Amino acid sequence: MARSHLTLAALATAAVAGLDVTSASGFGSGARGDFESALLNTRDGRHWIVRVPTSERAEAEQSADLVALRALSTGVRARLPFAVSNFAGQTPIGGTRAVVYDFVFGSPLELAGIAEGSPLAPALGRAIAAIHTLPTSFVADAGLPVHSPVEILQSTITIMDRASATNLVPAALLGRWEKATEDGPLWQFAPTVINGGLSADSFLTSDDEVTGLLGWQSLSVGDPARDLYWLLSARGEYVAETAFDAYNEARGSSDRQVKHRAMLYAELEIAKWLLHGTQERSTEIVDDAVQMLHGLVDTVQNDLDQTLSHNTMPVMAVEEVEAMLDRDRRA
Repeated sequence: MARSHLTLAALATAAVAGLDVTSASGFGSGARGDFESALLNTRDGRHWIVRVPTSERAEAEQSADLVALRALSTGVRARLPFAVSNFAGQTPIGGTRAVVYDFVFGSPLELAGIAEGSPLAPALGRAIAAIHTLPTSFVADAGLPVHSPVEILQSTITIMDRASATNLVPAALLGRWEKATEDGPLWQFAPTVINGGLSADSFLTSDDEVTGLLGWQSLSVGDPARDLYWLLSARGEYVAETAFDAYNEARGSSDRQVKHRAMLYAELEIAKWLLHGTQERSTEIVDDAVQMLHGLVDTVQNDLDQTLSHNTMPVMAVEEVEAMLDRDRRA
C-alpha cells in the first residue's frame, strides 16, 4: 500500500535534522509511477520534496541522480541559467531510502502547448546550450561516463543490429540508418557535457523561461544531439526550428550535423521501444512499436528534408570568417 504524504513527511524529518514541517501534500509519482513523493512546507517558508523509490529501476535512477547532483558543484551550477535540485538528506525505509531535496519552482513543460512566436522555444535551446558549454573536466573528475564519438557510433550501431535481429524493422529504415552510421562527417563532433536523459518532463518553466531542470541520472560527456532529439516531437516546425537556432547561436557551435544526429536518435527511440517490448515479451508494446516504425517509413520516404546524411559545408558568412580569423590570431 502506498505511503501517505504524512508518513513521507515523517520520513523527511528523520532524514534532515531540524526540518520543521508545517504541511505536506502528495506530489506526483514520476513518469512511470516509480516514486512515492510529497511536497513539504516548513516553518521557515521553504519547500522540499521527499521521494521513496518503488522499484529497483527507480532506486538505481535515484542513486545515479544523487551522484550527478553532487558533481554539480556551486561553481558549475552558477553557469546554468536555471535551478537544479540540492540533496538535503536521506533515511532508510523498507529496504530502500527516502531522499529529501529542496523544491525547484516552476510548471511542468507542455511541449504541445508552446504557441508559435512564444519565447519559450528559444529559451529551451539556450538552456540546453548552457549544459553543453560546461567544462567536461568535472564530469570526468566525478567518475561519470566520458564517451568518444567512436564509442557513441558503436553503441548506435549495436541498437540498430539488435533491432534488425527482430526482423520487425522495415528494410527502408534499416538502410536509412545504416547509411547514417556510414557517413563519416556526421560523426565528427566534439563530445560535450550532456544531461543524457532530457525530455519535456525534465523542464520546469515560468513566464516563458526555463526555471529548473530535473533528472540528472544520465549526466555524462557524450553527443550533444542526445539532449536535442526530443524537440523534434513538437507539433509543427516552430518549436524545433526555433530551439535549434537559439541553441546553435548560444553555443557558437561548429557542429553543423547535430540536428541530423538528433533525427537519427529520435528514430532509434522507436527501435528501443521495440526492443523493450521483445524483452518484456509484450505483444502490445511490440505491435505499437511496429506500427510506429511503419508510420515513420511513410513520413520520411521521398522527403529530402528528412535526410540523415550530413550537410555539405555551406559558404561561411563574413561574420563567421572574421570570428575564425580572430580566434586564430589569439591562439
